[in-house]
Amino acid sequence: MAKRCNHYDVAFEELLRLLRRPYVSVNENRRALFRDASLKSMDFIVYSRQSPNLLVDVKGRRLAPRSQAWDSWTMEDDISSLMQWENVFGNGFRAMLVFAYDVTAPRAPEQHSLTWELLGRRYAFYGVWARDYAEVMQSHSPSWHTVNLPSPEFRKLRQPLLDVL
Repeated sequence: MAKRCNHYDVAFEELLRLLRRPYVSVNENRRALFRDASLKSMDFIVYSRQSPNLLVDVKGRRLAPRSQAWDSWTMEDDISSLMQWENVFGNGFRAMLVFAYDVTAPRAPEQHSLTWELLGRRYAFYGVWARDYAEVMQSHSPSWHTVNLPSPEFRKLRQPLLDVL
């Protein structure tokens, strides 16, 4: 396991280990150069039994106790880089944003098909294909270059992580 300080990435990686899914942890500290362009690295390459192999960028979000909104924002660069990586890897690989929610509400685990507990935190994981995200994303903050999905679209596109692993 790579040394990681982001607890969302650590939880995702530990879940992969528990499920015995082969994966490669990508060094996020360096951007790759491809055709004279700088690409943001994905977090993991995951070999899947049920779908194409995954190029995963983990997005950690907190699921607040009283909030009905699913936070689904990301950087524009995350989406464009993931889609370029998908082209680089070619057939058999598909880029996915994995939203790792830190579930803080006491009854919230009941609304998720899977929650995973690690180091006193409970997580729920959902995936959205990067290309699907790109088709319906909206500007979230132009000054920060972030995008998001409207909540109804996110609910339609998200998949429980086990469905794609």
